[in-house]
Amino acid sequence: MSEFNISPKKVSELVEKYEVKTNERKLKKFIKTFAFYALVLMSVYHFYASGFGTIRDILHRGIHISFVVSLVFIFYSWKKIDKDTKDFELPYLDIIFFILTIITALYLPLLPPEILAPRVGNPTNMEIFMGSILIVLTLEAARRSIGFTLPLICLLFILFAIFGPYFPGALKHGGASWVGFVNHIYITNQGIYGIAVGVMAQYVFLFILFGVIATRIGLGQLFIDIAMVIAGKYSGGPAKVAIFSSAFLGTISGSSIANTVTTGSLTIPAMKKVGYPPHFSGAVEATASTGGQITPPILGAAAFIMVEYLEVPLRDILAAALIPALLHYFGIFIMVHLEAKKLGLRGLSENEVPKFLSIIKDNWLSLAPLILLVYLILIGRTPDYAAVNAIIACVVIGFIKRTNRLTFKDLLECLSVGAKNTLAVGAAAASIGIIVGVVTLTGVGFRLGYVVIQTAGDIGSFFLNFIPFNLFSIEDLTLFFSLLLIAISCIFMGTGVPTTATYIILVAVAAPALTQLNIEPIVSHFFVFYYGVLADITPPVALAAYAAAGIAGSNPFKTGNTAFRLGIAKALVPFVFVYSPSLLLVAQGFDLYIFFETLISAMIGIGLIGISFAGYWLKIVPLFHRWYLGIVSLLFIAPGIQSSMIGFFLVLPVLFIQIKK
Repeated sequence: MSEFNISPKKVSELVEKYEVKTNERKLKKFIKTFAFYALVLMSVYHFYASGFGTIRDILHRGIHISFVVSLVFIFYSWKKIDKDTKDFELPYLDIIFFILTIITALYLPLLPPEILAPRVGNPTNMEIFMGSILIVLTLEAARRSIGFTLPLICLLFILFAIFGPYFPGALKHGGASWVGFVNHIYITNQGIYGIAVGVMAQYVFLFILFGVIATRIGLGQLFIDIAMVIAGKYSGGPAKVAIFSSAFLGTISGSSIANTVTTGSLTIPAMKKVGYPPHFSGAVEATASTGGQITPPILGAAAFIMVEYLEVPLRDILAAALIPALLHYFGIFIMVHLEAKKLGLRGLSENEVPKFLSIIKDNWLSLAPLILLVYLILIGRTPDYAAVNAIIACVVIGFIKRTNRLTFKDLLECLSVGAKNTLAVGAAAASIGIIVGVVTLTGVGFRLGYVVIQTAGDIGSFFLNFIPFNLFSIEDLTLFFSLLLIAISCIFMGTGVPTTATYIILVAVAAPALTQLNIEPIVSHFFVFYYGVLADITPPVALAAYAAAGIAGSNPFKTGNTAFRLGIAKALVPFVFVYSPSLLLVAQGFDLYIFFETLISAMIGIGLIGISFAGYWLKIVPLFHRWYLGIVSLLFIAPGIQSSMIGFFLVLPVLFIQIKK
């Protein structure tokens, strides 16, 4: 087990194998070499620009878009292709798209500021032409790299912007001409060159590159080996190893799928070996791996966009993410442990678990870049400064280490793989800029927020008639159903849209709605973020679960259903921190007593849910008792000492039955 090691290239191959990407080309030698060095150049540029350069924001973003979108036309075909096909000729049309992308993306940023400024609101025909071409190419690049869903949503938003006067009710607005639309999307900083691309270019790219290099120098291996030492010997050991290793790896990876295939290639076969069913093995790994996007210190791209939206330091976002992430892993651990006890599964043998001193001796230096990264963030340095220095530390340590030594060829490979890993999410970020532009142009966020609150209020009024003793007010029910509607929307949209895109789109609706309900901004943003991540394990399009099913050789849909069941804690935790914001640590009015009260109560509630789904506690739990405990668990999830005490007394009868021989 301890000799497990996986290169950035291998991770990339596994991601390609199991992720739903059926139109990625296998390039011929010349174009493959060209693309390789283009990716290397892309990484070198971003490293220089963030660490040492003084490049104007719009120029930096334009260069980023020119790299990302143009290279999509190199790597991705316009249609689905047979993955067994060896090499592909690059069509002339894609060469034209490649060149046009570079021209249109750089045309505006290369204009001198004194010439560009008067063009805002008064674009020339050339700007309209260039902007129109770039919008079309961006949507096509997103379609090729991530599928139809996001471009289709973008098209709907474009139609909404143009035909605003024809929409009913609260959605009606004055509308925009095509010239006015392109001006807003292309020339201002509210569209394609907006916050989403800016965050990708300045922060996210560097953190993805850091994760790739850190994994290559042995940090991923160290995390997996430590997880083996911590949990491998206990009942159902490999499943617990999957949880710990995914949690550790999640600190340097913001990708659910990359996390799944990296740790899953080891843990899934080990879980099957000790007796876990294939679908359960895959589900454990997928559920644990989705935690990577909510685990500090990297999280996903959405975290950095959250920093820009909320105008708070990254360390506040990381602090807010800490406890909910731990609750997510705690929920998985409970279910895995109970399943292992129910099935009577063994742990790993002494020979199957690496020696702690040995793994520390071989890879302790790999921890230094991560420690440096966290330290710089905690003392208030900017994320890009922290990432640049952490990357430098990775390279230096990689060259001097005895094990997993980094060569110049390896470094180039890391630079190439890191850049390639940003293409799909970069194309998505540019497309999201169109949606954000429409939101700012039309004010649709506040309009949809109003619709959400009105709908939730109507549903609440209906249920209020059936609730005795005035236990809940209409305000309570409006908030609950608003949260429920937003959660469902996040999961639904997230089935076909990357997490970051889901977050940006839905927060435009959720933030105004929840603000009207007096919910603190950081709480509402995290609520949307968490439910966007949950979509990775939510059928019918649960990408992380499908990747795990590919490794486990199990039914993807069954694996996805099981993963969602294992991750049910993640679905409940956001409601907990909305009603008790102290759980996020940095929310306004943080109270230590309320924090511990909420944390303990939530852990008990999550534990009861685990028992309910696993059907095992001290012994097998009958079906009626499972349903009963599942309902009672909600009293612990709802913060408050009164509800927790009621829940405690309701649990006692089942506990006595379990203890009784």
